[in-house]
Amino acid sequence: MRFSPRDNAFFDLFEADARNLRDGVRLLSEALASDADRADLAVRLKEVEHQGDEHTHDIIRRVNSTFVTPFDREDIYRLSSALDDVLDDVDAALDLMVLYRVGELPSGVGDLVDVLARAAELTAEAMPRLRTPSELTDYWIEVNRLENQADQDYRRLLARIFSGEYDALTVHKLKDVVDTLESAVDGFETVANIVEQIAIKES
Repeated sequence: MRFSPRDNAFFDLFEADARNLRDGVRLLSEALASDADRADLAVRLKEVEHQGDEHTHDIIRRVNSTFVTPFDREDIYRLSSALDDVLDDVDAALDLMVLYRVGELPSGVGDLVDVLARAAELTAEAMPRLRTPSELTDYWIEVNRLENQADQDYRRLLARIFSGEYDALTVHKLKDVVDTLESAVDGFETVANIVEQIAIKES
């Protein structure tokens, strides 16, 4: 099936949304530095999150006003929502670090954020190629591999958090942060799975 040129706007919007998400993850990564001003980074990340909301609204408005869409409307809604959910988790993770006044984080947190950063890069690279989703097999395979790696990192982090090294209040704070990071990684896997489903339908 052929689509009119105006439908390219959907791909442009998804590409912009994924780049914005990547920017948000980069700010989160910066927050792990020992000399980071987390409060300032959180404000900047909140601005990125607001921009993500705008992208989501733009996509939904276009779906509602376009007769022919490049792929199923439901899949457009799902992909847009999934990208938004990841950025919400990224924003929430840094916000919790600031609100809880978390000091030095366990080193394993950096491993989780590294996975997020890699998944964000892959997703930003994948969205411009969404026009031919069948060619994105390497993308969703790698994101799923990263999610499996993050599961291992997450379990090791929990083991350390509950090892007795931290007092009860710190355990609660750290677990909230780590759970939110893990949810963000799961969100990237959801995005990749939706892309895979789109590819199957379009094949």
